[in-house]
Order: sequence, then structure tokens, then C-alpha cells
Amino acid sequence: MDAVRVALLREVLAGTEWPAATRRFAGVLRGSVVSHGGGLLVVGTPQYEPWHLAAHLVDEAAWSGTPELAPTLVRHAARPSGPAHLAVGLGRIEAAGRGETLLVVAPGEHAGLLERVHGARRAGATVLALGAGGGELEAMAHEALPVPEDAELDLDSVQHLVSAAAGENAVPLPRSRRRFRDRLSRLADSLTAPPPPAW
Repeated sequence: MDAVRVALLREVLAGTEWPAATRRFAGVLRGSVVSHGGGLLVVGTPQYEPWHLAAHLVDEAAWSGTPELAPTLVRHAARPSGPAHLAVGLGRIEAAGRGETLLVVAPGEHAGLLERVHGARRAGATVLALGAGGGELEAMAHEALPVPEDAELDLDSVQHLVSAAAGENAVPLPRSRRRFRDRLSRLADSLTAPPPPAW
């Protein structure tokens, strides 16, 4: 889904919770990976691999100038002989730790995956969940965006909104930091300057 279609979808959804909810979730996602310098893992279930979301996040990372958004897609049936971007297996979740973000995208829960996600959380990884909601995954996630089966949108559409919003949530421009530094520098200069001569 391109930017024009995402904009049209947001227009259709105006007045619903979805535009704000997806932007909020995307902001948490972006904030988590940017503050830790990257380390985004994306995983689904054996029946539902979010490769499409991973591809969109790679694009958004390039377009927004935020390389930290480029994820590693973790697969249940990864083949070590396959291309590097498709050869990362579940062992990567077990190796996840502090400073990494694990985004679980799943329409339902999978017991084996839940155990690994719980282990990654205990090791210090930030866990985000995008899916059906209401279960153990949502309870263990630091942030969750539930997409119930009876929602106005399907999980694929929500992923498009989240990935587009992740690329839009810009970090503060360096110019504003310089303005603060300029003010701070002027204050320091005035405090350390010699007093004016008394006539």
C-alpha cells in the first residue's frame, strides 16, 4: 500500500480510533528502536509471518532516514541456506536482550512463541504486540494494539497504517537542539562575563 492509499484509508477512518491508535503505537515502536539504536525483531506465528510489514518498515527506514526502523524478520521455518534476510530463526528471539525491541504480529497466540517472547522480556527486550489482543501476549507486552476479529479493519490494513506512521514520527530536528544550545551558551556567557564598569 503506497502513501496515497494510506492517506485515503486514514481519511475513510477519520472519526474512528484507528488513525490515533496506529500513530500512538508507531510512536512507541519508533521511540523504542531509536532510543536504543536499533535492534528491531519482527515475528509472527507459524501460520502468519508478517513479512509484508517487515518489508514496509525497511522502506520507511530508508525514506525517513531512520535506519533503526529496519527490522530483522524472525521466521518459524527459516532455512539457513536461504537468503540472509529470510534465514533468521526463532533462536534469535532467545538471544534478544536489553536494548532490543520485539514486535509480535499475530492474529492469534502460539504457545511456543509465547514462551520465547516471555524469555526475551525477562532478558530485557521491549515487547510490542499487534494482533487479536486480550490474551497472554497482550498482558506481557509493554505496548499493545489489539485488532479484534470484529474490528472495522483487518490486521493487514492496521500494519500498513502502523508502518506508515512509524516513518512519519520524526525525531526533533537538530536545528531546535542548536537553538537550545545557543540560548544555553548565551546564558553561560552572560553569567561568566565580567561585571560592567561602575562609573
